[in-house]
Amino acid sequence: MALEWVVLGYAAAAEAIMVILLTMPGLDALRNGLVSVTRNLLKPFLSIIPFCLFLLMDIYWKYETRPSCDGDSCTPSEHLRHQKSIMKSQRNALLIASALVFYWILYSVTNLVVRIEHLNQRVQRLKNKD
Repeated sequence: MALEWVVLGYAAAAEAIMVILLTMPGLDALRNGLVSVTRNLLKPFLSIIPFCLFLLMDIYWKYETRPSCDGDSCTPSEHLRHQKSIMKSQRNALLIASALVFYWILYSVTNLVVRIEHLNQRVQRLKNKD
């Protein structure tokens, strides 16, 4: 199951890099190309949402079927394994949340950049008319 988390981590990192590149000042010459690449990648990245839901259900199932380790009912090694499992589940839930938030931010920023470009073109047309 580690491959799913690696794929999700790479996808979240790619989304974060695209958001940084779109919002970084001084890249006006590259912005049109970045916007077109990002707009073309938004649809394939949409598959992250059901993938995250699947992984979230996996975390929930593992949480529900995990043997409890309360009090003196388990050895120190079992207690340590239980704690590691809880930490991994929390880390994976944080990765899921970050991937979904980065997708939402990327979508919003891309739409805002496109709207700004359209408004700038409109202003230029109105200036040229006068």
